[in-house]
Amino acid sequence: MEIKKRFILSISGASGTIYGLSLLTELSKHPFDLYLIISKSAESIILHENKIEVSTENIEKLIKDKHKDFNLHICESDDFYNPPASGSFRHDGMIVAPCSMKTLAEIANGLAQNLISRSADVTLKERKPLILLTRETPLNLVHIKNMEKAHLAGATIMPPVPSFYNNPKTIDDIVKHTTGRVFDQLEIEHCLFDEWGIS
Repeated sequence: MEIKKRFILSISGASGTIYGLSLLTELSKHPFDLYLIISKSAESIILHENKIEVSTENIEKLIKDKHKDFNLHICESDDFYNPPASGSFRHDGMIVAPCSMKTLAEIANGLAQNLISRSADVTLKERKPLILLTRETPLNLVHIKNMEKAHLAGATIMPPVPSFYNNPKTIDDIVKHTTGRVFDQLEIEHCLFDEWGIS
């Protein structure tokens, strides 16, 4: 029997929460188990940037086109009794989108202060994929050093930098391209954009 893939998606308190919501929507179209962690500060940013109040009902509205075998588990960001907090929890990768510089600092320095940084810490120690969509500009030296530390520990540092070779027409085009690039890192099949030179 084929084992269903599991992923952890975290949305931390940085501008760019649209990336996390896009990943949630697109992941829900696959037969995955998804563990969703939204920080308290991210909840207010989601409301400000996307006009969505975070609630189970509103999250369900976002994934109304979900795959019949998709399962969503919503985890409180301060609850260390959730499965992603343990190394015994088997999963296929974790995404932090967006990843604030505070969350990056916690991950880079092993400070498991909430379920997001604890889950990331566990993901690194278990040698599972960890993708950080770091959001800040310009970067100071502390940010750069923390990115280096996280990279050396095994994380993929993936700032959501827009691509223009695919001639995006809308913000949604730009966001979906980044979502597709994350899927590439996790080896998830998708049709979110055409490969360069192939159409």
